[in-house]
Amino acid sequence: MDVFMRRMFLRGVCVPFAALSLVACGFQLRSTQKFPFKTMYTGPIFGSPLLIDLSRQVAGTGGVEIITDQRQIERAEVIFELLQEQREKVVAGRTSSGSVREFLLRTSLRFRLRTREGKELIPDTLLLATNDISYNETLALSKDQEEQMLYRNMGIDLVGQIVRRMAALPSL
Repeated sequence: MDVFMRRMFLRGVCVPFAALSLVACGFQLRSTQKFPFKTMYTGPIFGSPLLIDLSRQVAGTGGVEIITDQRQIERAEVIFELLQEQREKVVAGRTSSGSVREFLLRTSLRFRLRTREGKELIPDTLLLATNDISYNETLALSKDQEEQMLYRNMGIDLVGQIVRRMAALPSL
C-alpha cells in the first residue's frame, strides 16, 4: 500500500507540473490557419494536383472562399498565381555495371500572391522539395508506386509551406 500511495502522490505532483511547464514555454497545439482575406482567386484548378490541395486546405479553414471562375475575379480580395509547377527525376547513382541504383526526385513550384489591385503580398517565390529513391529493376512496379507517393508527399509539404506563408501575412 505504501508503494501505491507514493505513486499516486508522484502522479499528482508530476503531471500538473509537466502541464504547467509546457504552457509556460509557449507550447500550443497547431490550430487552423487564420488568413487576412476572405476570398481568393486561383483560376481553374483542374490540371494541377497542388492547386487542388491548396484550395482544399485554404477553404477547409472555413474562413476563405475559393473562386475559380474567371468571370467572378472581381469578387476576390487576393489572386493566387501558380507560375510554374515542375516534377523532375534525375539519376543520382549507378552501379559498377552502369545500371541505375538511385534517383533524385524534385518538385519545384513558383507562385505569387497579390491583391486584385496588383499589390504584391508574396512576391514571385520558388519552393523546392527533393527526395532520394533507390531503384531496382526487379521491383519496378513497386518503385513506381513509391515514386508517386513521394511526389504526393512533396506536394503536400509545398502546399503546407504556402498556407503558412499566407497565414503569416499582415492585414491587406
